[in-house]
Amino acid sequence: MSIGPSPLRVAVVGGGIGGVAAANALLQRGMGVCLYEQAPALTEVGAGVAIQPNGARMLRRLGLGEELGRFGARWVDPQFRRPDGTYAAAMWPPELASKIEFYGMHRADLLAMFVDRLPAGVVHTGHRCIGFEQDDEQATLTFANGARATADVVIAADGIHSTLQQFVVAPSPPLFSGSVACRGLVSAASVAWPTGAMRNWLGAGKHFLVFPVRAGELINYVGFVSTDERTKESWSQPGDPAALAREFAGWDPLVEAIIAQVKTTFRWGLYDREPLANWTRGRLTLLGDAAHPMLPHAGQGANQAIEDGVALATVLSRADRTSAPRALLIYERLRREHTAGVQLKSRLNGARYEASSGDLGARDRQLAAQHQERAWIWNYDAEAEASAAAASL
Repeated sequence: MSIGPSPLRVAVVGGGIGGVAAANALLQRGMGVCLYEQAPALTEVGAGVAIQPNGARMLRRLGLGEELGRFGARWVDPQFRRPDGTYAAAMWPPELASKIEFYGMHRADLLAMFVDRLPAGVVHTGHRCIGFEQDDEQATLTFANGARATADVVIAADGIHSTLQQFVVAPSPPLFSGSVACRGLVSAASVAWPTGAMRNWLGAGKHFLVFPVRAGELINYVGFVSTDERTKESWSQPGDPAALAREFAGWDPLVEAIIAQVKTTFRWGLYDREPLANWTRGRLTLLGDAAHPMLPHAGQGANQAIEDGVALATVLSRADRTSAPRALLIYERLRREHTAGVQLKSRLNGARYEASSGDLGARDRQLAAQHQERAWIWNYDAEAEASAAAASL
């Protein structure tokens, strides 16, 4: 009796959204997965995230469509406003509202959707990766707790400060955007937030974004402000609600009402990186922020990480232990150029949102064309593209 090849053994380092998405996609395709996270539990400290059409497509492929509808808050009325509250543009025309699928989600809910699908024994918390080595046969990880693990493939999903990136390529230094952000959550009922509304108030050198999360129970706010101060690149640094209020004093009364509800806020400096020259070395590849950190102005960070996970699992499903390194290069070629384009789009959006001079009427017309400008991102099917790219394996 012939026995088929053993499934690939894949080690995922990092239990954020990209790591758990990749783990789900790999398991769905029959591979053996162990996920290693340095923290004592898989948790998210971030506030809101926008799941856009390309991300929603991948969540449905992973069997998470019902959870997306239950935990998400669908955007049906996304508008850009001026600081005084007057209308500037809609993100898409009303006739497309039923066709463009956008959801605001609490990051913790999104993470939990993935984690709840992982079988017992897959996740290993308290494992901080400190070393990596490989040969022609396998890769080996070393952890601060003394543990070691071997695998056929290692996926570095360990974030913007990736430990494993150095084993692939010289790290790309952080690029400060000249902007900091204060973010947090308040009750939607406390300000009578309209169901399904997204509002992005745009002013010179600053803007204030609000959208619903957790099935509309909460609203996520982010105040973006230009500064020369090199603020820490961290999700969890405490901010000052009074300073936030001063930055947006005199804006639309609804902005002031939201800020008045803020008891605690988090402040973080906005950085990204130039696209990396390589994502892959042998049996090790990068995913998510370890590969392509991006500014939040296109709302694509989580979506691109989820796409990475599905694309990588799709390619690896065609590989065996011998061809796995070649499969990782196919994944890199497929994703590196695409994500670099999204990184650039994020930078350009930030500059547009905070324009202080020029023809603002022309700017508003550009905002109204967002659904056309972003079609190449929203219509992208990462699974289909990966399947086609992997045909040569």
